[in-house]
Amino acid sequence: MQIDLKNISVQDLVADYQDNQEAGVLGYGGKLNIRPAYQREFVYSEKQREAVIDTITKGFPLNMMYWAATPDGFEIIDGQQRTISICQYVDGVFSYKNRYFHNLQQDEKEKILNYTLTVYQCQGNDSEKLDWFRTINIAGEKLTEQELRNAVIQVRGQRMQNAIFQRLNAQQHSLLTNT
Repeated sequence: MQIDLKNISVQDLVADYQDNQEAGVLGYGGKLNIRPAYQREFVYSEKQREAVIDTITKGFPLNMMYWAATPDGFEIIDGQQRTISICQYVDGVFSYKNRYFHNLQQDEKEKILNYTLTVYQCQGNDSEKLDWFRTINIAGEKLTEQELRNAVIQVRGQRMQNAIFQRLNAQQHSLLTNT
């Protein structure tokens, strides 16, 4: 597996942020799937998401995040709760210290938007990504056994869909060339 260290600004992360509930949550200019199928729903409490914003406003380092490369961009392996907290705050979903993002002074907004996140971007096969997902989710908000099983099922299901699609393409190609 190839792993690259990147520094991503909050401004880049929240670009084109969309939360379409079941249809998906996107950011990073539409290139980041924030809640891929194997991820659980948003579970952070108000106190936890405020702690994320507090860390950023104080300029303290936030835990690193992990993204996996996909054909269309990236998907979050680890850091979904922090990412959604950041995006929701900038989007005006909640206030921090009784102030919504849009009510901040311009210099306060810029400090948040210019904050740099540490992101490891990995490229590898589904098994490598799943192993990495399991390894890095040992700490933090512990996944339940069911959430881990769901992640495995989603990755296996995606692999099966890819294999079926490849077989269908091969069959279609064969039919076209034999006629």
